[in-house]
Amino acid sequence: MIFRTFKNGRWLMAALLMCQSAWVCAHPPGLSSLDVTIKPAQIDAKVTFALQDIEAFAPMDSDLDAEVTDAEREAAKPAIAKLLAAQLRVSVDSRDVQPSEPRQVSFDDQNNARVELHYAAHVQTALLLQSKFLALLPDGHQQYLTVRDANGKALTEKMLGKHDDQISLPIANAAGESPQAPFAAFGDFFKLGIEHIVTGYDHLLFLFALLAVTHSFWPALKIITFFTIAHSITLACAGLNLIELPSSFVEPFIAATIIYVGVENIIRGDHPKGRHWLTFGFGLIHGFGFAGVLQEMDISSGDTGILLPLLSFNLGIETGQIAVAAIVLPMIWWLNNKVETAEKFLKAGSIAVSLMGAFWLVERTML
Repeated sequence: MIFRTFKNGRWLMAALLMCQSAWVCAHPPGLSSLDVTIKPAQIDAKVTFALQDIEAFAPMDSDLDAEVTDAEREAAKPAIAKLLAAQLRVSVDSRDVQPSEPRQVSFDDQNNARVELHYAAHVQTALLLQSKFLALLPDGHQQYLTVRDANGKALTEKMLGKHDDQISLPIANAAGESPQAPFAAFGDFFKLGIEHIVTGYDHLLFLFALLAVTHSFWPALKIITFFTIAHSITLACAGLNLIELPSSFVEPFIAATIIYVGVENIIRGDHPKGRHWLTFGFGLIHGFGFAGVLQEMDISSGDTGILLPLLSFNLGIETGQIAVAAIVLPMIWWLNNKVETAEKFLKAGSIAVSLMGAFWLVERTML
């Protein structure tokens, strides 16, 4: 029976296998931050990267035993500081300046590296910043740049990428925050939210497993609405620093929710009771996964801190989620409303989703 189910659902398996190259990491790195503060006689810069973005250029595993110890991390700090100092160009009034010593490097429990650089310079007319390190990273990597004055007020914000890695700021016109800065930040994080849900294969598979039991618009709308409310609550709590959960717990738990929903579909069929409440409970955990994307990089925007990025990021997620659902739901309903395909489709899809969730669970806890 299972063999026949897989055989009849081979089109679904083929579609899932198209994502194989991205399955190794459901949330690829691809995001970093650069926070620059202009002081009367000094410029401070803080760069935050995921360690996996840096390891290829500043190896930490010196004894090649496939494990990085605390001692090896400490020993790698000078190389990391040197790498980032060389790749960040700071030009003050058309003159490149070099960072002074010491260059501080720290690591957090989310596998990120933070490098603090200080430049002894007084900006009179213009400041140019270029993050040349982006040229070494994949095309999709983005870095959120915020430039502040000595009082912490945002002067400008911009999302940098490999092909747009610099910004020039006329200091004479930067007495106050640029009126375009909040709108630019909103658009940047809205786009990032869309990209995150479209490439967040674990969240998409979770949503697919939830919707796979629906036959019509109303049940699907309830599931999507409850999922939206749940992760919006979590995003707000995370933005206000009311609740914080480590990614070492959140990511494996997200994988477990995928397994659970897939198995429930197989056991209970296409009429599980209380599916929207299950969606709400699990959606709270998925919200921590969404929030972690920005929190781990210390990203904030102007005077609103992380709230504006989280709001626009969440709206981007909702837009992407609705777009995906609009494409997938008609196919799900068509298959579920055909007697000859309904049961086979649900079982084949749910088995595939459960297996993928199990892979992620093992990867996030043991590998």
